[in-house]
Amino acid sequence: MRPTLALLSTLLLAPLVAWPAADAPKKSVQPNIVFIYADDWGWGDLSCHGNTWLKTPRLDKLASEGIDFQQFNVLSPVCSPSRAAAMTGRFPGRFGINTVFGVSKPPEMPDWLDPRAPTTPRLLKSAGYRTGHFGKWHLGEGKPTMADYGIDDSAVYHGPGPKVGPYGNDIPNQAVKFIEANKDRPFYVNVWLHESHLAHSPSTEAMARWKHLDPRQQVYAAVITDGDNKVGLILDALERCGIAQNTLVVFSSDNGPAKPKANDQGVPGKYRGHYNVGETGGLRGQKTSLFEGGVRVPFIVRWPGCAPAGLKNDATVLTAVDLLPTFCAIAGINPPDQVDGENLLPALKGESVRRTRPIFWRISGNRREADYWPDLAVREGDWKLVTTFDGKRSELYELPSNRAEDVAKNQAKEHPQVVARLTQLALEWNATLPTKADPACSATPR
Repeated sequence: MRPTLALLSTLLLAPLVAWPAADAPKKSVQPNIVFIYADDWGWGDLSCHGNTWLKTPRLDKLASEGIDFQQFNVLSPVCSPSRAAAMTGRFPGRFGINTVFGVSKPPEMPDWLDPRAPTTPRLLKSAGYRTGHFGKWHLGEGKPTMADYGIDDSAVYHGPGPKVGPYGNDIPNQAVKFIEANKDRPFYVNVWLHESHLAHSPSTEAMARWKHLDPRQQVYAAVITDGDNKVGLILDALERCGIAQNTLVVFSSDNGPAKPKANDQGVPGKYRGHYNVGETGGLRGQKTSLFEGGVRVPFIVRWPGCAPAGLKNDATVLTAVDLLPTFCAIAGINPPDQVDGENLLPALKGESVRRTRPIFWRISGNRREADYWPDLAVREGDWKLVTTFDGKRSELYELPSNRAEDVAKNQAKEHPQVVARLTQLALEWNATLPTKADPACSATPR
């Protein structure tokens, strides 16, 4: 039987309907990754963490749509080393970065992060991702460019290359342009916000909203509102581009809130004083302290279809050095062998995971007062020990039962063997770190 003309037409036209043009955009199979890193934003500065006077509706919604990790630690209580850890998957002391670039320069401190270090952008770029960085850098300025760290597109402050203003909506708007330009391919982007670091520069609208508060609270609440709105600009862009369902969004902060100075009201109208009244959520210590208030910060993950919505994970211990190997696993590539972090991808998918490696901290040039005396810290399992460089002063806490590290519940005397073991572990680790700056990463070799 001969086929009819209508049937022949159907057979001939079917391929034209079924197959898209060769140059048609293809939706990304690999998930996009957006890493939003706030500055000095305390664990207790979110209303979903119990704050009674600060409001963070966009972050609260983000947490309700994903996982709110309760035991996430950065690897330094100050900016530059914390960011180095998040970028490289290695403890910042490995590079001699134990304090903030441009503030002080101990003998081991280079002038910039080693561009030979593993970085998340470079590794994901090798997997086909377009990479971007918008906002604060603060990992040194000198010979390296942002491209040397694997970053395709950037606009930064405290860093090399094209600049972006820290205030207003400059940072999220630049990030939105990047998202819109790359919505049809996999991308990784750092959106590193200024809030809530000094100098404060809240918007007029946010200040008006909080005019009923006292001057310090008004400024700080306005800054947090502006930061929360900037997170919203990023989330709205993902929805508008139709890629929110295939995008992992991470929100965190580089360290805990800064300690305010008593009776310092700053310069009227400029908000450059110590208006910091951020909260740690009951954790001991603040910025520059190795106690939890300085290094335990918000960590919220939204990943539709993978991360269960509305989950609070208070069991899994995550750290900033885990980001690189975990992001690599998401992209389908292997991280370098020398990273200090662990691939904790199952935790991002809702599983309760127990890490196998200890966590180490070091801070240089800290104050010898109150909660700021420890030079080193180590966490292994549920135990956390803080100590001095000589190991002669130590405190020991079992964190699940004493997250506030209440000094009245210091367990050092009750568990001398644990103190001895962890002190030795911390001192031996510290002995492996460089004591002189790498000449290749210094403007003036020493």
